[in-house]
Amino acid sequence: MSGAMSKTDQRRRAPVSKAPFTVGELKKAIPPHCFQRSLVRSLYYVVKDITLLYVFSYIANTYFHLLPYPYYYLAWPIYWIAQGSVLTGIWVIAHECTHHGFSNYQWVDDTVGFILYTIIFVPYFSWKYSHRRHHSNAGSLEYDEVYVPRLKSELRWFSKYLNNVPGRVYAFITTLNVGWQSYLGFNASGRQYDKFASHYNPYSPMYNDRERLAVYISDLGLLAFAYVLYRIALAQGLVWLVCMYGVPLQVQNMLVVLLTLLNHTHASVPHYDSSEWDWIRGALCTVDRDFGVLNLFFHDVTNTHVLHHLFTTIPHYHAVEATKAVKPLLGEYYQFDGTPFYKAIWRDLNDCIYVEKLEEYKDRGIFWYNNKL
Repeated sequence: MSGAMSKTDQRRRAPVSKAPFTVGELKKAIPPHCFQRSLVRSLYYVVKDITLLYVFSYIANTYFHLLPYPYYYLAWPIYWIAQGSVLTGIWVIAHECTHHGFSNYQWVDDTVGFILYTIIFVPYFSWKYSHRRHHSNAGSLEYDEVYVPRLKSELRWFSKYLNNVPGRVYAFITTLNVGWQSYLGFNASGRQYDKFASHYNPYSPMYNDRERLAVYISDLGLLAFAYVLYRIALAQGLVWLVCMYGVPLQVQNMLVVLLTLLNHTHASVPHYDSSEWDWIRGALCTVDRDFGVLNLFFHDVTNTHVLHHLFTTIPHYHAVEATKAVKPLLGEYYQFDGTPFYKAIWRDLNDCIYVEKLEEYKDRGIFWYNNKL
C-alpha cells in the first residue's frame, strides 16, 4: 500500500515537501456520487444505532437479573462495551452533522446533531465551532484547536517523573478517563488562549460575538437533558441510571479519546509553525487507523480520517470508497498504521511526549515528536 506503514516501519517520517497535487486534483479522483448526501440514508444510520441502543438496554433491563452467578457480573461489562460502542457511532453521526455532511439542509443537520450530541452530553454548537477551526488549522502549532503538542521547553516540571512505566500507566488511564471532559470543560490539550477557555462558556475566547447565542443554546440543551436524567433517577434509582446509561456514556467518552488521539498523534507525522504551515500540509498530518469489526460501530471514522480532513462534507457511507480513490494520488503523503489499537495507544503515548526540530530541519519551522527527557 503506497504511503502505508508496515508494522516494522511505523516510525517512518511523512514527507514534508510541498504536495505535488492540489485539492482540486484530489477531488477529481473521487467519484462524484461520493459527495452526495442522502437524508434518507443518513437517517437510516441514526435509526439503526438508536434501535441497537434500545435492544441492548431492553436485554440488560429485562434479563440480566435472571442470570445466575457469575454470568450476571460478566453480562454487565459486555453490555457497557457494546452500548458504549453504539453511543460512539451516535457521536460520529453528530460529528458529521457539524460538518454539514448529514444532508443537504443545514437546519436538518443542526437539529439532528443538536439532539444526538445533547443526549451524550456534548455541547453541539460549542464544539461545532471549535472543531471547524481545528479543521482549518490542523497541524499548526499556533492555531490548531486540539491535540496541540508541547515544545520540550513547555513541559511541566513533573514530566520527567512520569517518564517511566508507572507514570505512563497513570497518564494513559487519566487521558482515557477524563481527556474528553477535560477538553470540553477547560480546553485541556487545546490551543493556548490568553484567558480561560471552555466549551460551556459563551464568552470564552474560543467564540466570537455571532457564536455566543448558539453556545447558550447548547448549554440549555444540556441542562434540560440533565433534568430529564434527574427525573429518571428519581423514578428508577441512581444505580439503575448509572448502570444503564452512565457507564456506557463513560465508555463512549473513552472511545472518543482513543479514536481521536490515534488519528492525530503519531511519531511519523510533523507539526508546523506559521513559517511552514499551509492547509493541505496540515490536513495530511493525520493517520488512518483500523479498528477491525469496530469500524462498523464507528461508521469508518478512524480508517478514513485523512480523507475527512481533506473533504469534510463526504458522508461516512462514501468515505471508504473515496479514500480508495485518492490513495494512489496521495502516494507517500497518505499515512496508515495497522497496529492493533491496544498496542498503538500505549506506543504512541510513550513516543509522543513533545515536539522539537530535528537537526536536518533546524532552520525550518517543522517539528517532530520525541520522548527523550
